[in-house]
Amino acid sequence: MAENESLHQEIKVLIVETLMLEDVTAEAIETDAPLFGEGLGLDSIDSLEIAMVLEENYGVVLDEDPDTNREIFQSVASLARFVQGNRRT
Repeated sequence: MAENESLHQEIKVLIVETLMLEDVTAEAIETDAPLFGEGLGLDSIDSLEIAMVLEENYGVVLDEDPDTNREIFQSVASLARFVQGNRRT
């Protein structure tokens, strides 16, 4: 559980720093809250930026299927599950 929480926190910090979110802190991002729409309000450009940083930091490559990527980017928790299952060590 602690490893999951650590990864969740890393991803939250990554989102805030990558997107230079001035009005949002990593602590304010809820792990299961939607990243798009009513949640954090990210858009497709934001997801591309996050995808590049995830690839750099964790060696994960996103699928080319938009439906799969929508599922991956639903929340911090879903991003963490993807990273855990696809991380290159």
